[in-house]
Amino acid sequence: MYRILSLFVFTLLVLQASSQDTLPNFSVRNVGNNRIIIGWTSTYENVKQISIQRSFDSLKGYTSILTVADPLSPQNGYVDTKAPNDHMFYRIYILLDKGFFLFSAAKKPVLDTVQRASINTPGVGRPGSDSTTLNGHNRPPTGFVPSLYVFTHRDGYVRVNLPDDEKPKKYSLKFFDEDNTALFEIKEVKEKSFKIDKTNFYHGGWFYFELYEDEKLIERHKFYLAKDF
Repeated sequence: MYRILSLFVFTLLVLQASSQDTLPNFSVRNVGNNRIIIGWTSTYENVKQISIQRSFDSLKGYTSILTVADPLSPQNGYVDTKAPNDHMFYRIYILLDKGFFLFSAAKKPVLDTVQRASINTPGVGRPGSDSTTLNGHNRPPTGFVPSLYVFTHRDGYVRVNLPDDEKPKKYSLKFFDEDNTALFEIKEVKEKSFKIDKTNFYHGGWFYFELYEDEKLIERHKFYLAKDF
């Protein structure tokens, strides 16, 4: 059983890693509602800093809009909700050991019709909608991309990272088991970035969540917790 689960987790990681570009390549997606998602996979072992920069021009005038909290995280990203328009240029600044650094190529957002539909279509991302099975366990379809709002962190905790909006907004979260059983709800999220101990979910496997902004559903998605407790 342990070998089967280990194989499943390894397969999951391979699928997730293949779905995002590896630094210095990265993805920039326009998912609508003034949200630009910048995401990447990192294989750097000696990286000291990773920053996202934005500009009206592809060659100059860049300003840093975010320095990620954990540059060693294998998968990372950011939701830009403050861009002046949806055709800005983005690049990644990467600081390595001993003062070496590099910039990625500049990119403009690509319209993501799948993610835009998932925000507005009832039932998308809920149990049974798009998963297959492997040795009795659910696994993501090819091209699965973890949420940038709620995801499994490398330390085993569930990480919540909400948009940094200028105007105060009320966020709430609902969590569900694999069979759509309601687990618990955070009715008013007080912090923009925090962790949820995995013991709150009682077991390993797939879990689903719904994220609400001012009582409006903005994302339905899922995450996987390894069975080690």
